[in-house]
Amino acid sequence: MSSGQQERAQAAAITPGGQAAEHERAPADRVRALFDGHPLSPGQRRIAQYLIDHLTEAAFLSITDLAERVGVSQPSVTRFAAALGFSGYPALREVLQPIALNAVAGQQESREQIRHNELQAAVDAEIENLENVRRLLADTDQILDIGRDLARSVPLTVLGLRISVSLAEYFAYAARRIHPDVRLVTGGGSVAYDALLQARAAGGTWVLAFAMPRHAKETLAAVRTARSAGLRVALITDPTLGPLVEESDVVLTAGTGSRLVFDSYAAPGMLSAALLQAMADADPERTQARLEGYEQAADLHGFFL
Repeated sequence: MSSGQQERAQAAAITPGGQAAEHERAPADRVRALFDGHPLSPGQRRIAQYLIDHLTEAAFLSITDLAERVGVSQPSVTRFAAALGFSGYPALREVLQPIALNAVAGQQESREQIRHNELQAAVDAEIENLENVRRLLADTDQILDIGRDLARSVPLTVLGLRISVSLAEYFAYAARRIHPDVRLVTGGGSVAYDALLQARAAGGTWVLAFAMPRHAKETLAAVRTARSAGLRVALITDPTLGPLVEESDVVLTAGTGSRLVFDSYAAPGMLSAALLQAMADADPERTQARLEGYEQAADLHGFFL
């Protein structure tokens, strides 16, 4: 194991107070610490969860056996180890084996308890993400300024591709209640290109883009197209820095819950709702008129039970 890998393994065993306390931490928690903070794909999270759930056995499997047990390819296991910062699977296994031996000695949680704790840990991580959004919204000027700009853009384009589609659809659905022309773009390539150029030609000035992990190349291409067409871009994304941030005019960040096989989006959803509120407050008369008009239509046509 390289010196860098040794440092990471040691860091995983250090408590927030700075004292090494491997023997005081549950083996499952020590394994989770190796994975925390790394952007893993759903397939890689399956490998991580298998290692947590079957630690005492999995830590001694060959790469071939581990891949077969999880139901992935051998290269997938290699890429998983590399995503954690290791030179390969053998280096990762070298770190896992002492933890597994410690678990065999009597400190391993039951598999049911591990699963129970893992789900609770996922909720705890989302609570922390929401706390970060709360701190972000302490500066109300920023969110109100962005809301005002989006409210004034007619049309307003909302962009979300791949995993970000659901957030974009939620925002666009709600924004249409308070904004006269909201255009939703959920397809990349030439479809996004056409929609963005048409929005600009129709007088639009802003695009609100959602980009959650894993960040799609199509999203970056669409953002660059918007900028080249003369549109400004407000981006809602996770805290990861990268070209999407560099290409955007304004960036709002909210962490995603990454403790489970698929991400959860409590914090981005809350941030989106706050931005909708800022849009509504930017033009209260228009907001009130549109909301009342919608309620009248809903009553007339019996939209709801």
